[in-house]
Amino acid sequence: MVTVAAVVVTFNRLEKLKTVLSSLEAQSVPPERIIVIDNASTDGTGNYLAARQHALTVDVVSMETNAGGAGGFAEGMLRAYASGADHIWIMDDDCYPEPTALANLITGFDDAVEQLGADVPFACSVVEFTDGNICEMNNPLPTWDWGRLLVKGQKNVMVTACSFVSVLIPRWAIARYGLPYRDYFIWFDDREYTLRLTKVCPGVQVLDSVVIHDMGDNRGVNFAMVDAKSLWKFEYGVRNEASYQLHHRGLLYFLEFGARLFVSLHRGRVPLRLRARLLRKWLAGALFNPSVEYPDQVGR
Repeated sequence: MVTVAAVVVTFNRLEKLKTVLSSLEAQSVPPERIIVIDNASTDGTGNYLAARQHALTVDVVSMETNAGGAGGFAEGMLRAYASGADHIWIMDDDCYPEPTALANLITGFDDAVEQLGADVPFACSVVEFTDGNICEMNNPLPTWDWGRLLVKGQKNVMVTACSFVSVLIPRWAIARYGLPYRDYFIWFDDREYTLRLTKVCPGVQVLDSVVIHDMGDNRGVNFAMVDAKSLWKFEYGVRNEASYQLHHRGLLYFLEFGARLFVSLHRGRVPLRLRARLLRKWLAGALFNPSVEYPDQVGR
């Protein structure tokens, strides 16, 4: 029987975190342990977790400062790896797994390995919005032959990238490919990491593994949507993607990304001062190139 450690990264979403924990405890095949990364929350999360009567083994890691989603997932995956778990199941603090989500992820992953071989690097869930529609910002990137496993009778489609909203990652993949880049802080960390994992073999989306993403508005994200309130997030996203395109793909991809950014900002009629901020972050990406952190090289 494989062992699974679930990793939940949280920051000031106590009420949603309560639902996540209850959903994990209600799994038909529960994880062996839950690792909660508390990103220096100030809403009483720490006190709640300390006082709560947990039905499963729960390890709480209280970060001294907010390390962002990227830093939280890197830390949580490192801790889960150190626990000896065979698989690490990662999710945000507003992701509510349906009762069979984990059981079906494990089955889907095993079925994919049977057809594709031992290099399958992850299995992710179908992400629904709270109204039952597909969650617009959590659709994985399919391969050109995405239906190859479907015609074999599996409930899997092949994908090359996905968000960190319910992803099951085998231990060997973390040992081979390392952890997400902590320094990304937020945005594009999940895309870069899952693209890194699928260089040899695609991952799969398991169609009967379902989670609910209790986010704000059900809409995707693009650079035409930038405003003063969301600018800080887009700044991280632009810097991180620019770094990825230049340092992992090449100069032409970096320039092409800059052109797409410019056109999107123009079409969205984003204020000029915000455009200038993001274009500066695009340039900053040229000097930003984090190193891969491997769990066996990190002491804890």
